[in-house]
Amino acid sequence: MSDFVKVLLILIISLNPSYADDVLTRITSHLSKTPVTQGSFQQEKYLKFLRKPLLSSGSFTYDQSKGVIWKTITPIPSLLLVNDEHLLTAQGEQSLPPSFGRVFKALLGGELNHLAEDFEIIGKEQKTSWQLQLTPKDELLKKAIKTILLSGDSELRLLELQEANSNLTLIKFSEITHPDRLSNEQQTDFERLSP
Repeated sequence: MSDFVKVLLILIISLNPSYADDVLTRITSHLSKTPVTQGSFQQEKYLKFLRKPLLSSGSFTYDQSKGVIWKTITPIPSLLLVNDEHLLTAQGEQSLPPSFGRVFKALLGGELNHLAEDFEIIGKEQKTSWQLQLTPKDELLKKAIKTILLSGDSELRLLELQEANSNLTLIKFSEITHPDRLSNEQQTDFERLSP
């Protein structure tokens, strides 16, 4: 078999949806999936018109039934609350297209297989690590996102978001834990999302 044919077969296999589904299923099976996940993040945002990235850090909380708390601590404290239908910031509450709510929860909740509804997915795995490239299928997502690269081990460790406008965001996740229940402060934050 010629090298060209081998390369062609590898490309065909890598583009085969059932192969992508198998990789996604295997990666998802290695991820920690609990009702509550929390941790810290470091974010670097690269904007086309700035030479240096904007840096921020904070904490996140994922609750399977309530949504996501994204709390920026530095440089400017802010709070973002997201569930399946709504996004709440200091500027008020906004309705979310279903695809956006699903993405947040799937990424932070270790349910990466739920991303297949909204993204074309190419993945690779090694013994202790994995990487996925996501390309939006949903038209609303395409307006905001060009690609998302994810990598991790038993947890999501790095998210690289290439926006449609060519801006780039890198988010590193650390200090990830899986407590039995939400803290009182987290409960209070999520209550703000309740109708």
